[in-house]
Amino acid sequence: MGNFKVMQTITVNIDWEENYGAYSEEVAGCAATHKTLEGVKKAYLEALEFHLEGLRADGDEIPSVLQTKYRLEFVLNVRALLHYFDGLLTRSALSRVTGINERQLGHYITGHRKPRPEQRKKIVEGLHRIGKEITSVV
Repeated sequence: MGNFKVMQTITVNIDWEENYGAYSEEVAGCAATHKTLEGVKKAYLEALEFHLEGLRADGDEIPSVLQTKYRLEFVLNVRALLHYFDGLLTRSALSRVTGINERQLGHYITGHRKPRPEQRKKIVEGLHRIGKEITSVV
């Protein structure tokens, strides 16, 4: 059998606070911000490449996750997720599919409250249901 390495997955967390912000706990010291979701993904990839160049140039240790092929998995926290869909979907529609009242959704968007994992799951599942409904009639 040939010698092959499994591709590593680097989880990149995305938050929202006046801009999108991206960071990974697996790659300390690398972060990016941008006003759009696609922009922050691209900015993080560029920042990661720049970070690697800097580590190599300085002779610093390269994190093990970056020593093999890797892929980035972007995970939006609830605040970033709701901000992304705010304006595309009404809070009323999101409230209907999640069972979470509009006021509570507003608290999550502004960051006044942080949802429990169960609430995040309800929001993601609700967004998936909306997506399935839309694609079923198109």
